[in-house]
Amino acid sequence: MWHKSRMVAFDLETTGVDVEQDRIVTAAAIDLGAEKPLTLEWLADPGIEIPEGAAAVHGITTEYAREHGERAHDVVDQVAATLALRVQHGAVVVGHNVPYDLTLLDRECARHELPSLHDRLDGAPLHVIDTRVLDQHCLPYRKRVSETQGARQLITLAQVYSLPWSEEQAHGCSYDALMAARVAYRIGSLAHAPKDTWPQAIRTARRPRFHELDGLDLAQLHELQIKLAAEQAAGLQEFFRKTDPAAVVDGSWPLRPREES
Repeated sequence: MWHKSRMVAFDLETTGVDVEQDRIVTAAAIDLGAEKPLTLEWLADPGIEIPEGAAAVHGITTEYAREHGERAHDVVDQVAATLALRVQHGAVVVGHNVPYDLTLLDRECARHELPSLHDRLDGAPLHVIDTRVLDQHCLPYRKRVSETQGARQLITLAQVYSLPWSEEQAHGCSYDALMAARVAYRIGSLAHAPKDTWPQAIRTARRPRFHELDGLDLAQLHELQIKLAAEQAAGLQEFFRKTDPAAVVDGSWPLRPREES
């Protein structure tokens, strides 16, 4: 059962949403393979100003990061090395909207002239679980909760899968990483359980597809998510092009390739 595999939950908080230009501010990797979860956290001085909008989300100001953060080069190196070590020992990387975090980490490695995560794996396969991709596949017809809360936000997934949510702790990378791992476990549990044992809200949802994830190993689940992410991006792009004919949604998963220079 893939949801009972060793996991390393991963999340970043950053200076913005542009994976090509923005920088890591905080990072968390939580090793869930041991009897007691091991949480590793980093705070970086990103070397650029942290915009007020980003600071309002994760609570780290430019001044605080400069005073308390480690050198960005060192944080990036430690984060990539930590993930690589866990993957080499059989862990699957778990997160929510993983292409954002893995791509930004990849660009930070390039920026600091460090080996990428893939370069550090020594041939070990990188398997990833993305709760955003899996949730959209399993409950494709769930609508937005409100005008301000989207259908696929992590807080929404916590609500859907009956997990407690702390708004005070949310947007801290350790909290978000652990919540993504808990959501992944709930999705996996539903996939491997008889439908008549599901919670009523899940059982009565419109055309749930959890059982399509039943019986897969990690490699098969990873390959399926590559296909699902591409299909989901294509559908979103088609929707956007109703109002913007030039809209493009990148369906690369779990990592957006680097642009050729």
